Amino acid sequence: MTAPNVKTGPSLRKLESDLEVNKTTLHNWKQNRPKLYEFIIDSYEHKAALKENIMFLIDQKKKLEDRITTEQKKVS
Repeated sequence: MTAPNVKTGPSLRKLESDLEVNKTTLHNWKQNRPKLYEFIIDSYEHKAALKENIMFLIDQKKKLEDRITTEQKKVS
């Protein structure tokens, strides 16, 4: 039997800090405004994916710059 697919989002402390709200407010949003709470959690997941993609692009840029430099030295 496999475990259910459970989303793990940011910690409550992270949410409290970033959104400048307390745990009670977060709990109330989760209970009374589930779509808002889900949107917030999904936003954090998208933010993490975007950061990962940006870091990959930065790495690729560095590799291309190194290759260009190497090729320029060969031509000179």
